[in-house]
Amino acid sequence: MTDHNQGLLTSSRFFLVAAAIMVILASIKAASVIVVPFLLALFIAIIFQPVIFWFRKKGLPPILAISAIFVIILVLGSGFAGLVLNSVNEFTTNMPQYRGKLTEQFQSLVEIAARFNLHLDAQVLQSHLDPSRLLSMSVNLLSGLGNMMTNIFIILLIVVFMLSEAALMPKKIALAFPSPEKKLLQMSHLLLAINKYLALKTLISFITGALVGVGLWLMGVDHFILWAVIAFLFNYIPNIGSIIAAIPAILMALIQFNPAMAGFVALLFLAVNVVMGNFVEPRMMGRGLGLSTLVVFLSLIFWGWLLGPVGMLLSVPLTMGVKIGFNESPSTRWLAILLSGDEVRHLDEEDVEPRVETQKSDTKKAPKRASKGA
Repeated sequence: MTDHNQGLLTSSRFFLVAAAIMVILASIKAASVIVVPFLLALFIAIIFQPVIFWFRKKGLPPILAISAIFVIILVLGSGFAGLVLNSVNEFTTNMPQYRGKLTEQFQSLVEIAARFNLHLDAQVLQSHLDPSRLLSMSVNLLSGLGNMMTNIFIILLIVVFMLSEAALMPKKIALAFPSPEKKLLQMSHLLLAINKYLALKTLISFITGALVGVGLWLMGVDHFILWAVIAFLFNYIPNIGSIIAAIPAILMALIQFNPAMAGFVALLFLAVNVVMGNFVEPRMMGRGLGLSTLVVFLSLIFWGWLLGPVGMLLSVPLTMGVKIGFNESPSTRWLAILLSGDEVRHLDEEDVEPRVETQKSDTKKAPKRASKGA
């Protein structure tokens, strides 16, 4: 086969794979109503799988263990949804009052700016800095999660069936694949990585939300529970989540008190996120997520576009799963390396040199094999 034909074959294969990927992505986006609850149930099942194993070690029958998990998820989900809905309804009820206070704040800001020969229009400021508009991103994400909560019973049923099938999965893999040990190792690696991330991220997000809630409560900021819940949820969103979570609380302090108190609230969010993001989270997570910062940010945009608000929350574990899947195949391992983060430095020192040595040994053996064939 000539080089020209080989090039055409490679190009045709590339465009065929690209077209297949586009069709798959379009299908997932069209079926997001089905895919999103399934993914949410999958990650909930991954989180609670160690709890099932713990119940089994204590001698609890599988049916009772799964029933206990069902009750725990139902109680926690109902309490969380009720807390968020009550806070959102109370905030919406007080919105006209907050808009009036914000108008007064803007009027005083216009008077202060006039002393420095800066002419501002209070109506223009209010139209651009309306609290309902500034809170639209937070409320949209919460409403998206609320829509998922309406399907909570279906999600719980999927979780129960997944947990009940988990015990039979190793035997199914052993019967379905020719090399079950390798498949089980790959699956256990993927599950352990996602479970570790989700469990630690949930704990860190809970501590972040608790610290923010206690700080806002001490400052006397209204609806501090709602802002704490937003800080908890948005902490799952990498890079920009903490910034978005701080905006409504800062605006609430500005409306309720004055710009100085809004500055103190901003300092509270900054201190909590610096401590949790730079000291606590790296120590608990270990060396890192195995993803570069650019990939994490782009995955946030991609999964948010594909799956909506839930995709933004699950962007990191989804990308981790894709990276681990790429890493298990020699033909796609280069994609996993491109998605990698700081561990590439360790890979250069520990793994690249053995690969180079094996390649050299293979090249030395190649002429001998050729001579034997001749």
